[in-house]
Amino acid sequence: MAKATWNGAVLAESDKTIVVEGNHYFPPDAIHPAYFKPNNQHTTCPWKGVASYYNIEVEGQVNRGGAWYYPNPKPAAQEIKDYVAFWRGVRVEM
Repeated sequence: MAKATWNGAVLAESDKTIVVEGNHYFPPDAIHPAYFKPNNQHTTCPWKGVASYYNIEVEGQVNRGGAWYYPNPKPAAQEIKDYVAFWRGVRVEM
């Protein structure tokens, strides 16, 4: 089972992650929504499409853009639609 943690909190847990380019993408129902706040940031991947970001908030600490997902991925990346991946200090362990 993969587990994502930051600042002492478990952000997501799942045995159904999808690994793409070395990142574990967690199913939407595997994240703990209380830690996630919408963010206006967007980036574009040539083959996955436009990524949207979340700020992660744990006990008053904010990790800006620490999680991302693809709400409308390109056809080659449909399997990760709405799945959430992490960076910026978030630990993902198996």
